[in-house]
Amino acid sequence: MSPILVRPVREQLEHDRLIRLLHARFRRKHEAGMNPGNEQNSSVGTGAGTLFPDLVLMSPERGHKLQTVVEVETGESVNHLEALAQWAHFAKTRAAFHLYVPANMVEVARRLCDDNQIHVSEIWSYHLIGDEPRFTLVHRSREPQPAAPRAKPAPAAAPVKKAAPRPVAAKAKPAKPPVKPKKAAKPSKAAKPKGKKKR
Repeated sequence: MSPILVRPVREQLEHDRLIRLLHARFRRKHEAGMNPGNEQNSSVGTGAGTLFPDLVLMSPERGHKLQTVVEVETGESVNHLEALAQWAHFAKTRAAFHLYVPANMVEVARRLCDDNQIHVSEIWSYHLIGDEPRFTLVHRSREPQPAAPRAKPAPAAAPVKKAAPRPVAAKAKPAKPPVKPKKAAKPSKAAKPKGKKKR
C-alpha cells in the first residue's frame, strides 16, 4: 500500500528492528500488534478502508478499544507521497496517531503535516548510539476530534423556529367578534316605523 514499495535493504532491516523494539515496549501497557515488512497481522478499519500501520495499540481491557496507531519512517519514506498515502489516513482513525522519524527528518515531517493538514498526536525522533536506538518526543498536540460531535446538535434547533409562527394566526381571531355586535343593533331602529303604522 505504501508508495515506498522497495526500501534499501539496510533501511528495511533497521525499520523492522525499530518496530519490534517498540512493540516490546508498548506490549507492557497495551494489547499490541505489529506489521513489519510486508506482514499484515494487525489492521485498522474494514473493507476498502483497511489500513496496516506498523503498530496497532489497543486497550488491554475487555473490548480491546483502539487507542494508538504508530508509523515508523526511515529517511527514504519521509516524503509528500507517504504523507498523503498513509499519514493522512492514519490521522483520520479514531485513535491517536504517533509518527516516528529519523532525528534529521523531524522538520521535514512537521512541514509535511502542516502543509497537508495532517493531525499527528505525537512525533518522535530516533537516532542510533552504536546499535541502540534512542527515542525523543519532539512534538505533542491536542486532539481536536471532539469538535465533530458538536456539529450534531445544530439540526435540533431548526424545529424550534418552525413552531414560532403558529401563535400569529391565533391573534387574528379576536378581531372578528367586535364587528358582528354592531350589525345586530341596527334592526331595533327598524321596529319603530312598525309602531307608527298601528297608530
